[in-house]
Amino acid sequence: MADGDNLSGRVRRYARVSTAMGGLAARLAGERYLGLPLDRARHASDLKAALGGIKGPLMKVAQLLATIPDALPKEYAGELASLQANAPPMGWAFVRRRMQAELGPDWQRKFRSFEHGAAHAASLGQVHRATSLDGRALACKLQYPDMASAVEADLRQLKLVMSIYERYDRAITTEEIHAEIAERLREELDYKREAAHMRLYRLMLADEAEIAVPEPVPELSTARLLTMSWLDGAPFLEAAKAPAPRRNAIARNMFRAWYVPFYYYGVIHGDPHLGNYTIRADAGVNLLDFGCIRVFPAKFVAGVIDLYHALDRGDEALAIHAYESWGFHDLTREMIAVLNRWAHFLYAPLLDDRRRRIQEKEGAYGRDVAEEVHRDIRRLGGVTPPREFVFMDRAAIGLGSVFMHLKAEINWHRLFHELIEDFDAAELAKRQKQALHKAGVPGETPRRGARG
Repeated sequence: MADGDNLSGRVRRYARVSTAMGGLAARLAGERYLGLPLDRARHASDLKAALGGIKGPLMKVAQLLATIPDALPKEYAGELASLQANAPPMGWAFVRRRMQAELGPDWQRKFRSFEHGAAHAASLGQVHRATSLDGRALACKLQYPDMASAVEADLRQLKLVMSIYERYDRAITTEEIHAEIAERLREELDYKREAAHMRLYRLMLADEAEIAVPEPVPELSTARLLTMSWLDGAPFLEAAKAPAPRRNAIARNMFRAWYVPFYYYGVIHGDPHLGNYTIRADAGVNLLDFGCIRVFPAKFVAGVIDLYHALDRGDEALAIHAYESWGFHDLTREMIAVLNRWAHFLYAPLLDDRRRRIQEKEGAYGRDVAEEVHRDIRRLGGVTPPREFVFMDRAAIGLGSVFMHLKAEINWHRLFHELIEDFDAAELAKRQKQALHKAGVPGETPRRGARG
């Protein structure tokens, strides 16, 4: 049961995580509390090596941090950014064994060619280029062994960390957050589900000429191997150096790639880190990874739009309705005022009908706003965020950081209004049901507190 969750796998995982992270933490503590000098560049390199070698969810945390400007010192951000698509790969002997386990002993005869070296290596698996028997260029994503054990070990450590955190900071109750992260990470292990998500995105974005989604190849795929068409494109960090018109075009395409599915179908891609897409020569966007997908009830999407109108009009009653429709309970007027400060920060570009950057204030302004809001929430007794917010917030912050990297100047207000102008919750629910059924997404129903 090499790919299942098992006790020995989890024990090995605990040992590897403790060994890799313990020394790094000790060095940071030495710098902070004892005044010992720390070579930040070397330490950042060691951190990348440790996380890249461990694979799995811990590395996904590093990937997320690397996408958010000012979240980390530049030495760390630079090293961790390279984890996006260049984690240390597994060797050919490993690949050969894993491919045989998935497609049988004659697996190589099912391809015209299969490259020995990995084209990309990431947190849960690595990608190899291949050619089909009929000449199509393919990408084969092969999951690392023991990933189920890795996920369960990391989730247990994450739960422990969250429980310790709550002992001294009661601002945020983390039980629902952990439950949401756990469910999404376990889903990411199932490549059959990811293939269905890929079909879903091909359907939802069929009319978007500037956005490409690979086509899965079912006869060469399993629950741990996902074979799809290969899409040519450049890494995002190269595109970020392009002239302003190209950067603005990329930003517009990224906006539609994420939010056409959300406002038309109630579906969000919850993982916008830099390794999950590439940029075409025409500034089009290739979406490449569909493991972390969240389906929302139409009511939730309507709440997002209601809060926008509430902030635009200063309508407190509509803001309360929006928060309640998301699952917030027993909010005082003072708590709503605090939540609205954070909402104003997130919605600011959408409320402003002019060309502008996604964040106009330099430096760590967003972090300062978040810390101020967090402090006031704690003072008012804390709040329990609904599960739906975990990856919605992750997508919004992560995508915002992409626009910051691009230094894009766009009228975000008009882009947003193009999507919500004819919004109808009943029509969204109908489209969503049809799309999920047609794509064959297993067991997906957008009900609160359960999957999607």
